[in-house]
Amino acid sequence: MMNSKELQEYSDAWNEHDIDKIMKFMTEDCVFEPGGGPERFGTSYEGHDAVRARFIEVWTDIPNVRFENAIHFSQDNYGCSEWTIVGTTKDGTKIKVDGCDVFTFENKKIKSKRSYLKNRK
Repeated sequence: MMNSKELQEYSDAWNEHDIDKIMKFMTEDCVFEPGGGPERFGTSYEGHDAVRARFIEVWTDIPNVRFENAIHFSQDNYGCSEWTIVGTTKDGTKIKVDGCDVFTFENKKIKSKRSYLKNRK
């Protein structure tokens, strides 16, 4: 299990745009299911390399993205982080999106990350 402090460190790594630090929190066979895509839980990215590449795309699409007002909790092998994403896309569109990540943990690392978003336009 990861605790709230470790989840905050993970969130901080996102705000630092430090992909190596982020990926140290993920298992080698991790799965990321973002908020969009045709599948039930969004497009699925499986494995360290695929997840890493998708995470980097976030900074490419929203170069100044930040996760604000994060709160975290965990119990047993599950956890959740609630946050607000703020930033400006490459085309100049300002975004502010509320959301949460639901995590499954294995050996004190994130095995799966499923994101849910509420877009406030």
